[in-house]
Amino acid sequence: MTQEQQVIETMRDQGGYATLRRLNEVMDFSTWKTKTPEASVRRIVQNSEAIFRIQPGLWALEESRDIVLAKFNIKEGDAASIEQFNHAYYQGLLIEIGHYRKVSTYVPPQDQHRLFLDKELGDLIDHKLIPQFTFDALLRKAKTVDVIWFNERNMPTHFYEVEHTTDIKNSLSKFYELQDFFSSFYIVANGHRENEFNDKINASVFSPIKKRVEFISYDKVASLHSNLSQLNACDW
Repeated sequence: MTQEQQVIETMRDQGGYATLRRLNEVMDFSTWKTKTPEASVRRIVQNSEAIFRIQPGLWALEESRDIVLAKFNIKEGDAASIEQFNHAYYQGLLIEIGHYRKVSTYVPPQDQHRLFLDKELGDLIDHKLIPQFTFDALLRKAKTVDVIWFNERNMPTHFYEVEHTTDIKNSLSKFYELQDFFSSFYIVANGHRENEFNDKINASVFSPIKKRVEFISYDKVASLHSNLSQLNACDW
């Protein structure tokens, strides 16, 4: 059996789809004569005609296309269904990255029933309700942020807003209100929105937080999720 066939069989065993991280966890590399099997898996999923990409870091078998897209409620060409899937998908990746970093995690109650692949976000997070780390007015603002990481004292260390098509300015306004906390702020979006982010963050009203807010592309989040050991050298 070729390496490509092994990847395809493993994806079948996983229900016809898998993240790169999941493939690297369950693949049997004992017969692979390479020191970098993860890189080989990445090359195979990118080049195989039997495999297609759903989102960065998430791949499925062409033979299972209709079943997998229906499972995720993705209608090809329907922007609304794609946006809803993307939002929960990147929230889920950020939750799993956070757990690797040994922080506790939170997403807003209205998102907790959304699916990250085959699990509800609410089943992945540590806090169903946001920790009471500040007074009510600021807490109402904080609890709408898409993903928050907390340290062992239940103080927020990282705030993430996932922006597919919505106005980045709204997220920056939340971060502006939360600037007094010793936290980092991130806009997570498609790479083509980075110029839009730069335009918005350079507005004078956001000058107090300009150096504290970073843009992270979907591709970078997916890459780090697929290769979590790289986080040891990552600022966040």
